[in-house]
Amino acid sequence: MIRLTLRSLRAEALRMLLSALAVVLGVAFIAGTLILVDGMRAGAYERAGTFDRHTALGVYATGTSPLPAALVDRVRAVDGVAAADGELTGTGGVVGADGRPVLGFAVLAAIPTEPALRSYDVVAGRLPDRAGEVVLDAETVAGEGFTLGAPVRIGGSGGQARPYTLVGTVDVAGTVRDIGGPFIGLVGPDALAVTGEAGYGRIMVAARPGVAAGALTERVRAVAGPDASVKGRQQILDEAVDEAVRSLDQFTMLLLIFVAVAVVVAGFVIANTFAIVLAQRTRRTALLRLVGATRGQVFRSALLESAVVGAVASALGVLLGVALAGGMRLLLTRLDVPVSGGLRVTGSTVLTALLLGTVLTVGAALLPAWRGTRVAPVAALTDAAVQPSRGAGRLRLVSGAVVLGAGVAALAGAASAGQLLLVAAGGVLAFFGIVLFGPVLVPALVRVFGWPVRRLLGTAATLAVANAVRNPRRVAATATALVIGIGLVSAFVVGARSTKDGIERSVDAEVGTDFVVSGIGQDLPAALTGELAARPELGVVHEQRSTVSADIEIRAAHPALVGRTITGVLAGDATRLGPGRVLVHRELAQSNGWTVGSPVTVGGRRLQVAAVVADDRPAMVAGAAPVGHVIDMADEDFAALFPDRHGFLTEIDPAAGVDADRARDAIEAVLAAYPTVTMMDQGAYKKMLTGTVDMLLAFVTALLGLAVVIALVGVANTLSLSVVERTRENAVLRAVGMTRARMRAMLAVEAVLMAMVGAVLGIGLGTGVSAAAMALLDRLGGDFHVVLPLGQLGLILAVAVLAALLASVLPARRALARPVVQALADQ
Repeated sequence: MIRLTLRSLRAEALRMLLSALAVVLGVAFIAGTLILVDGMRAGAYERAGTFDRHTALGVYATGTSPLPAALVDRVRAVDGVAAADGELTGTGGVVGADGRPVLGFAVLAAIPTEPALRSYDVVAGRLPDRAGEVVLDAETVAGEGFTLGAPVRIGGSGGQARPYTLVGTVDVAGTVRDIGGPFIGLVGPDALAVTGEAGYGRIMVAARPGVAAGALTERVRAVAGPDASVKGRQQILDEAVDEAVRSLDQFTMLLLIFVAVAVVVAGFVIANTFAIVLAQRTRRTALLRLVGATRGQVFRSALLESAVVGAVASALGVLLGVALAGGMRLLLTRLDVPVSGGLRVTGSTVLTALLLGTVLTVGAALLPAWRGTRVAPVAALTDAAVQPSRGAGRLRLVSGAVVLGAGVAALAGAASAGQLLLVAAGGVLAFFGIVLFGPVLVPALVRVFGWPVRRLLGTAATLAVANAVRNPRRVAATATALVIGIGLVSAFVVGARSTKDGIERSVDAEVGTDFVVSGIGQDLPAALTGELAARPELGVVHEQRSTVSADIEIRAAHPALVGRTITGVLAGDATRLGPGRVLVHRELAQSNGWTVGSPVTVGGRRLQVAAVVADDRPAMVAGAAPVGHVIDMADEDFAALFPDRHGFLTEIDPAAGVDADRARDAIEAVLAAYPTVTMMDQGAYKKMLTGTVDMLLAFVTALLGLAVVIALVGVANTLSLSVVERTRENAVLRAVGMTRARMRAMLAVEAVLMAMVGAVLGIGLGTGVSAAAMALLDRLGGDFHVVLPLGQLGLILAVAVLAALLASVLPARRALARPVVQALADQ
């Protein structure tokens, strides 16, 4: 039986090619993911301790207060300490050669001046030794054309940008300080001044040779006091590795979800392929049974065949996985995601991919192989060449209807129940309902979609519809493989468009000005809003600031903009908001018995209620104060009461009679001194907020695209094997006058109908899942509604149809390759 099985494989190698292709693609995704992640993990381990190569001990702040600069001198004076220096990391900004801020989130770090603690890789020049000197990453220096010894303007939340002498460039690529923007290195005092920090995040310590680590730790701990913790070198390195690998593990889990989707789709394709192939061997199997083969031998022969196909395809998949890993790495780079390490092919990765691919293939072939053993020997005496077409049993249909109904109910009820888990459960149940109910649902949809095509193409389309629905289980399995991939793609497309639309509506409601100025990763510099307000070209200048005091949210407000944040004035006049007068929200007023004119004390200052207002819109982010416990006060009052509180966004309108271009020039003139701040109009601000959504959508669509490709391979596979099954039937059609063009059209229509049904069901499933998710988000807080991107959904459908047309080319060529007489004689 083994020799017979291998001989059969050689004879039918072409027939198994497309089945093997599904395995190749699935294993390639597995191997590519593991290769990429292994490389990133190796890079993370190598770079985790980059900045602690010479650190023996570290003193860390344990609370919210940083370590005072004076503590550095006390630690440096401890017996056994060779060197000590303060370190902090924050954000800053670089003014480019064109006078504009260099784009990207910039990391600013205090670099030790003690040679015994320096762990940076210097590319050119040297590290800063004194105040007024700076180093930048090599990429920024090359991109801006900076030269060593020349001044470079650096700024942060501590104030306006000032010139520093560029003394060197460093390599921080792949480290925790490489997040896609510039790296700025200054000596400790300069770093404190630029960031506005009151102290350091940690103190790095180098030990003298021969000093016992334990004794030194205790001496440093005694000096540091109870508000600081002291960590040894090994603990520092372990925590650095944990931090580097933690985010990588989360990324790995995300990739493995897409791998699982691709594997499931491949499993559907493989199972359907083996079901067709073994059905077409009915006569051969029966003959084997007649000459003495047992059911066990037939079963083991089929499994051996699947194991050989799986092993060979898996080996090819591992090779393709290397290229796929390179493609994923390139995609991440194009999306501005820092990727450390190279590609790493390990023995465990190869073995895992080979085993998973082989087990997947054998597992998918189990049920078709078991059905093949049920062929009675007497079947060899009949003219049946294939397994008779069977529909689904009553139990399966009833189960499918119940599961599908439960899934739809879960999706519909997720919002009212407030449970995200119901959305996921509803999507999974709905999919399995489609799988179980597919033998009835899919043929019915094929007939519906085929009706206009039959009227257009006549007999060829009629035959295509009849062929597509001939075996309900087969066409259902083929379409279901597409449902998974296209369903997930559609869910992300609809969800992304709906989310973007919700964000844009929120911006329209929250931002009522032509321009916004925002801090890049930090609050706005303290003096910025005042400088903007002093410009005569600008009218409304309002910095969004808030704080919580005694369970009350206190917000800065501007009389010209306050109308956008409230939905109704219940008493008083909201336009009377000004110095000494505040707006109190309904819930807070009711709980305290306040009315218009009531005195309110905030921060020791007595104010008066100008109006009681309502804001019934759901909050985008849950606040620390109870809902509705809000006081809006004038900017002047807020600045006087809370001078240290700053926001990350300032809204600006031009002054009366000033056009937008003059206002923009005035804003840019002020911002030239603040490289950590960016200006945008409303459209650009919306685009910035939705940019992450677009990036995630592109990444997810690219990964799910492979699952769709595997499903389309399934369409080609089913059609190709069906052509083999209908060799004599197609020959008869050609003999009675069907032209080659009509034969191609018949097969093309059959492929398109299978792909279209799968795509429509997938789009429907994905849209339903996104609708449930948006309804849930809208209930939990926000302004989210389903928005159908008809153009993108139409493109998904068009791509599926076009791919199906391409998938029909080879089967049609095969159907027309054999002469009619020879095909009629086929047994």
